[in-house]
Amino acid sequence: MERTLVIIKPDGVKRGLIGEVLSRLEKRGFKITALKMIWLTEEQAQKLYEPHLKKDFYPGLLAFMISGPIVIMAVEGRSVIKIVRNMVGALNPEEALPGSIRGDYSLDMRHTVIHASDSQENAVRELSLFFSDFIEYETSDEKILYSVKK
Repeated sequence: MERTLVIIKPDGVKRGLIGEVLSRLEKRGFKITALKMIWLTEEQAQKLYEPHLKKDFYPGLLAFMISGPIVIMAVEGRSVIKIVRNMVGALNPEEALPGSIRGDYSLDMRHTVIHASDSQENAVRELSLFFSDFIEYETSDEKILYSVKK
């Protein structure tokens, strides 16, 4: 099993899309193992987006991410990083396919509703910024979704 960080950004929270995003993840068969709503500090945003420090969009991204509350969560499942990235869709709303979260709800390149880790290394780094504990439990359909035939 893999674990990834998913963030519902300030625009997603303000537009009332928390339930929609959570529902899509759970309906896909993924497990939420940590969840909280926070208001990012500038320091937290800088650490989260440190890989983009030298990029021209960095200052605007930081300002946006500290402009309102966000929902952060740890999501667990088989191939969760790749599958969630596909569910999220392309960053550019003109390229995000209908049915993806960004394809259905993204407004422009800044208001993209959601962030998801793009690699195992970034997932570990990003999760460690916000969570030290994860809840272990079994969902009702976990045995069906993740059973391994011998």
